[in-house]
Amino acid sequence: MMDTSARLLNLLSLLQTPREWSGTELADRLEVSTRTIRRDVDRLRDLGYPVEATMGSIGGYRLVAGRALPPLLLDDEEAVAIAVGLRAAAGSAVDGIEDASLRALTKLEQVLPSRLRYRVGALGSAVVTMTGGGPRVEPAVLTVVAGAITNHERVRFSYRAADGAETRRHVEPQRLVATGRRWYLVAWDLDRDDWRLFRVDRLVTPTATGARSTARDLPAADAAAFVQDKLRRMWPSSPAVVDFDADPDLLRSKLGQAPGEVSPLPDGRARWRVDADRLDWMAVRLLMLDLPFTVQSPPALVDQLRTLGERAKNATG
Repeated sequence: MMDTSARLLNLLSLLQTPREWSGTELADRLEVSTRTIRRDVDRLRDLGYPVEATMGSIGGYRLVAGRALPPLLLDDEEAVAIAVGLRAAAGSAVDGIEDASLRALTKLEQVLPSRLRYRVGALGSAVVTMTGGGPRVEPAVLTVVAGAITNHERVRFSYRAADGAETRRHVEPQRLVATGRRWYLVAWDLDRDDWRLFRVDRLVTPTATGARSTARDLPAADAAAFVQDKLRRMWPSSPAVVDFDADPDLLRSKLGQAPGEVSPLPDGRARWRVDADRLDWMAVRLLMLDLPFTVQSPPALVDQLRTLGERAKNATG
């Protein structure tokens, strides 16, 4: 039979799974009596673990949220995942999270076994997080909005537009979508009776009202698709047609994973049709392919190439 300390750790590990355990199940798992399980549960409570017990034939024990954060038991994979996640958080778009992440990572690495510390260190030395220069989001704002989404509550906030003007909004939040550099809130705007997309860094003092949100179907496959579609409409693309003095296979190899369609021309050359979000970047991309080409459309792309040519000429004297 295992000693009391080992048994308590095993009991705590079982209770941290998201389910309710009957006293008989726990006793069978730990090979002790149900009376011992009751005493061990009381010991865990004395240590600060909020173990809730329900009575009856279908009752049992489960770990619930408490006022304070007690120690957690993590298996090897969970510990490594959390450590790697904390390292990555240093490059997050959430304001002020870097210091908190480093403090938590320091505490975690102090108690990691050497075998896990090596794995975490290897990942940390091999991976570099490139921090962006985008807008930062207050953690408190994310907490309020995420809580309202989970609890199906309506939210009121002021929304700051790009020109600095603020408007009051009353919404039913649906999802938070992180794109890497920015956070977006997908919500039903009650005053405008339509779906809206909000940049979370522009939300001012969001407050959950307590009123229940109405279940609604998004006009997209999911929230990420909704955000992608909205952003695409904000920056409309221009269809471009470019002919290359190269065979289609060579052009495809040069383009790699670039969007668009490559088709053969009767004379053995290749044509690339693509929707360009920005014609200036499209012009640069064409020059970087290092293949002879002729732009068929749009004329604005030809103008961009002329502009780049003049800049290059002036730069080289």
